Amino acid sequence: MVVVNTIHGEPDARLIAALAHAESSVRLRAALSAGTLGDPRVAEALVARCALEPDFFVRDMLTWALCRLPAEVTVPRLLAELGAATAQARSQALHTLSKIGDRAAWPAVSGLLHDSDDEVALSAWRAAAALVPPGSEGSLAADLAAALGRGDQPVQLGLSRALAALGEAATPVLAAAANHRDPRVRAHADATERLRRDPGSGFEPSLELARRVYVTGSGT
Repeated sequence: MVVVNTIHGEPDARLIAALAHAESSVRLRAALSAGTLGDPRVAEALVARCALEPDFFVRDMLTWALCRLPAEVTVPRLLAELGAATAQARSQALHTLSKIGDRAAWPAVSGLLHDSDDEVALSAWRAAAALVPPGSEGSLAADLAAALGRGDQPVQLGLSRALAALGEAATPVLAAAANHRDPRVRAHADATERLRRDPGSGFEPSLELARRVYVTGSGT
């Protein structure tokens, strides 16, 4: 395992190099080491690696390592990433912010709910559901409902889960969407309400029906 030098003013250069190693197993161990030792001086390197790390498990460990560091160190760096040109940088920063749970990130997170990249939007929906200030659930539900019908099944399921996490606050917007002129929106709203009422309900069949209706044009 790579060890961080916590005596001098800079993190161990070996750790920084290991985070960018060609072997994913080395990068994973480096991220584990950074989180285990909790040296705030590696925060910048961890955030930078999140933006380009190709391996899911390494990204997950990078998020864990960042969550082990003081929020006052990590949150400002992650908020800065929300304006990055790279979709992965925005998406991973949103994911990490949701895990840290600092509601100071809410204004910036809510500004990415309609990002043009599906993965970024997904991460924003999850983060928003986790960070929404008490009393703002209804307005968030209305904002999220504007994306009903967007994307493929995984994207739609992600939105439904975010809406379902808002509980009864989502009911009025889902009821309104159930009468939308677009059959995909109607079916997505129905599937979301089913998921909200019963997390074990069949989400995919309802959306599959919507796709068939949309293709055939038989919806009313």
